[in-house]
This record gives sequence, C-alpha cells and structure tokens, in this order.
Amino acid sequence: MKFAAVNSITIHYQFLNAGVGKPLIVFSNSLATDFRIWQDCVNDLSVDYSILCYDKRGHGLSGMGVIPYTIDDHVNDLAALMDHLSLSDAVVVGLSVGGLIAQGLYHSRPDLVKALVLCDTAAKIGNAEMWNGRLQMARDGGMAALVDANMQRWFSPAFHRDRPSDLDGFIAMFTRTPVAGYVATGIAIRDADFRDQASNISVPTTCLVGDQDGSTPPDLVRATADMIPGSKFEIVKEAGHIPCAEQPAAVIKIIRDMMAAI
Repeated sequence: MKFAAVNSITIHYQFLNAGVGKPLIVFSNSLATDFRIWQDCVNDLSVDYSILCYDKRGHGLSGMGVIPYTIDDHVNDLAALMDHLSLSDAVVVGLSVGGLIAQGLYHSRPDLVKALVLCDTAAKIGNAEMWNGRLQMARDGGMAALVDANMQRWFSPAFHRDRPSDLDGFIAMFTRTPVAGYVATGIAIRDADFRDQASNISVPTTCLVGDQDGSTPPDLVRATADMIPGSKFEIVKEAGHIPCAEQPAAVIKIIRDMMAAI
C-alpha cells in the first residue's frame, strides 16, 4: 500500500511503473467504490503501460478531509498526487464522478492530460432534486438504505443472475463507504457542471457507456460526446454503470485503441 500527503489529507494510491518512456494511464473511480474496480483493466494494461490508481477523498483508504466537497477538491487532489509523483501527459480514464474529475483535471491542468476516456459519465450528472433525495436517504438510513437501488442501476440483470459472489463484493464495497464521504462527494457531483467548457476539450476523447447503465444512460453520455469536438462514442454491450467490472475486455480494447491512436 502507498500513501501520499496532499492537500492536507492522505491519499491511498497504487503506481505501477512499466519503465522509462512507457505511456501513463490514470484511473479515477466512481462514487462509493475504490480503485479495485479497475483491477481487471490494470492486470492487462500494466504489461505495456504505467498505471496510477487512487482512492479519492472520503473513499477507500484515503482520508476524509474537510466536508462537504466541491468537484475542484477532487480535481486538485488528483493534480497534487500526480505532481507528488512527478507524473504528467496521462491518458485519464474516469468513471462517473471519476469522469467529472477527469474533465476538471483537463480544464484546470491540461499539462497533466494527454487524452481522456470518459466512462459512464457526463458533463452534468443528475439534478439537485435527485441528488438531494439520495443524500438525505444516506443521512437518514446509512449506505444500506441506498444499496439495492444502486446495484440495480450499476449492473445488468445478467450480472445479478450469473455473478452473485461478485455482486456481494460490490455490495460490501458500497456499504463500507463512509456516509460522510458519500454525501460530501454527492454534493460535489450535484454542483458540478462542465457543459459550458466541454467544447474546449481538444485532446483525443472517447466517451463510453454500458448499454444498460441506469445511472448515466447512453443518451446522456452521447450528449456529452456530442459537446466535445472530434470525440468518439462507444456503447459497451451487456453492461450497466461499471463496465470495467462487468465487461472488462471491451473496456480494455477501447483504452488500448486510444493508446494506439495517440
């Protein structure tokens, strides 16, 4: 395990150095998960590329910091971590709120970003009414009050039917997320809006989404892709909100295609 003190908190991370001159991929994960959701992708891609994964504040083994958060807090944490490790020119792969962080990193620190892979995310995710309702449920009933609905949005019916042990693992990851970290990050998502800046993205960008995503549906992700000049849009079949866990081979291919293109 590796930890770095940045922005007055401790960030848990994993850096796999593939060697001098190897391109860098940075993974940023979704709400109520930790960086283990990328493990299948990391196992494959680390053969050829350097990899940075991390737990954002309020998640996994990272510190809580001062709450509530803004999306800039999350963006600044990733920028500070990359500076701490002397990393730049990364292909940043972000899922859901991780995709918002990836967009924010490009807008604030373009020197760190060589390309973007935006997974199951958007320039604007949800609305205040939706987020306020979910956050109040978490405050009142803890993470257990949200878990069933989230698992339905996150994973396809086939995943629920055929992979019960994997589903149990994701339930454990979700319910062990601190309520304070979930609520603080939910506020950051609620208030984040990159729609006016999306047309300024000039690095190669691919937006992908699971065809059965119940959190950021394909039409929402496609609308964000349409805002970004020259971006590609990919649908991952038989996947919900976390295709890197449900259909990792498809996600790996999209990332490898991006790496080859740049």
